[in-house]
Amino acid sequence: QSVNGVEASAILYSIVMTCRANDINPYYYFQHLFKEMPNREENSDLTDLMPWNVQLDFDYN
Repeated sequence: QSVNGVEASAILYSIVMTCRANDINPYYYFQHLFKEMPNREENSDLTDLMPWNVQLDFDYN
């Protein structure tokens, strides 16, 4: 019911749909992000974590 909530929902929806467009299970993608993100420096380049650049080791089909 707030602008921030709408923005957060839109971002999550966008990530999920981008995963689906790249044949990636969003559950495993988020698992990968939550594992990788804490190891990153603040303001570091995250392009290698975009769904089209990620190779997941999970059997997600």
